[in-house]
Amino acid sequence: MAIAIYPGSFDPVHLGHVQIVETAATIFDQLIVVAMHNREKKGFLSIEKREELLKTSFVHLDNVVTDSSTGLVVDVAEALNADVIIKGLRSSVDFEIEMQMAQTNKRISQINTFFIPADPEFSYISSRFIREISSEGGDVSGLVPKPVSELLEREIGNND
Repeated sequence: MAIAIYPGSFDPVHLGHVQIVETAATIFDQLIVVAMHNREKKGFLSIEKREELLKTSFVHLDNVVTDSSTGLVVDVAEALNADVIIKGLRSSVDFEIEMQMAQTNKRISQINTFFIPADPEFSYISSRFIREISSEGGDVSGLVPKPVSELLEREIGNND
């Protein structure tokens, strides 16, 4: 049984992430989507909220489960008995960064990374832009799953 993990900050999860998960779910027997705490990023949503949004966003996929973690992705992969790490790619810039990370992960843990390119219709979406737009009261409903849109409207839209 091939198990993959798809780690990310998912702060918040968006339709580009959903497309990567839906694609990976057709390739691997089990996919574990892991909300990771990234020390270099200031959190927008708590890690608990991010995992909750992941769970509700992927309820339609039987072989997808969610989790959250801190620390190194390779340690999380080992703890979850994952065979491979999934990374989504939007552009050549993503590729360069992710390739360097994949090579480092392979060197220190022997785990392989599987790259999935974003469909063009989602390749421009970024959690950073979603945070900025929603923080200013903008509509992000066409960029994120419905549970995310509803949460952002409830929690940020009412802060006027």
